[in-house]
Amino acid sequence: MTDNPGFLFTVLAFLLVIGPLVFVHEMGHYLVGRLFGVHAETFSIGFGHELAHWHDKRGTRWRIGALPLGGYVKFAGDMNAASQADPAWLTMSPRERERCFPAKPVWQRALIVLAGPLVNLIFAALILAGFAFAYGENVTPAKVTAVETGSAADKAGLKPGDRILAIDDVKIDLFQDLKQEVVTRLPGERVDMTVERNGTHLVLPVVIGAYVERDRFGNEYRYGSLGVRSLEFVQRPVSLLEAPLVGFRRTFELTGMMADGLVDIVTGRRALTELGGPLKIAQISGEQAALGPEALISLIALVSINLGFINLLPIPMLDGGHLFFYGIEAIQRRPVSPRFQEMAFRSGLALLLGLMIFVTLNDLASFGLWRGLSGLIG
Repeated sequence: MTDNPGFLFTVLAFLLVIGPLVFVHEMGHYLVGRLFGVHAETFSIGFGHELAHWHDKRGTRWRIGALPLGGYVKFAGDMNAASQADPAWLTMSPRERERCFPAKPVWQRALIVLAGPLVNLIFAALILAGFAFAYGENVTPAKVTAVETGSAADKAGLKPGDRILAIDDVKIDLFQDLKQEVVTRLPGERVDMTVERNGTHLVLPVVIGAYVERDRFGNEYRYGSLGVRSLEFVQRPVSLLEAPLVGFRRTFELTGMMADGLVDIVTGRRALTELGGPLKIAQISGEQAALGPEALISLIALVSINLGFINLLPIPMLDGGHLFFYGIEAIQRRPVSPRFQEMAFRSGLALLLGLMIFVTLNDLASFGLWRGLSGLIG
């Protein structure tokens, strides 16, 4: 049994995870804003009470807030940290207006907003690329190690030790390729599967089986299923030129997994209790830091992907919400009305605050707080 990390160690690990990621995210906004000539009035890491600040030669106020759960860049022409336009920018001189965020074309504003989450995803991809180059890539060959009794594979005659080479004309190299190909096939669909058995190539007719899921609303989802497992792992070396491709591919895959997980929670196929918040991230940060710098850096990459993905959701107050409004503006050739934006931002803020409270309660429940309190009361 291992000792849990101490409180101060956990807090430090949490800051080492969140701090750089918030900085990288906001730096994306800041640099693209500078590229388009927008003046940044404030660059803040953290919210709330100001612990320290300084000004640079461009007049930007750099500050560190006491609550390290996010940050913001306030550009000229912004009314607040949420980048709502301040009507006062219209009263400025033409030269001052040129440096304001609302004065820029919609495509430039969209790129400035998109830069934050995009840099988070790129940052994670570079970390994963570095790991791939240093340690190689774990891959699972499409070699069968177990066949489920009564499954489509069992009925077709697949055996442990068979290496699956192709489904119809689709080449299969890795077990992941096999999963992706099978799940997109219709249950009951007949395919020809090419396998290698004891050095001999065989073509086996297979009728794709069905994997059925039901959500809490009674909806039924059917996916193609084969009924095989592979427990063989191979460490494949990755060259310096290939490493970025591996890093970006893994980032794309992990982002897709997060999107699937969110859909599963919304549709009721996964429990809401699986949602975690800052306290859970802090706990995991301490645990990973205790395992060593490699484990902590891996967590930073994962949280960076999470931060980029969440910020792209079309929720007002998040970057995705701004991008949604800019999309409407580009279509109707005029900005969304200030009143509608105000209502949307208030609703988005209420949603985010409610979600923050919910995930915090989830975190406390996972720590056993409510069981402890019920024991004391009882």
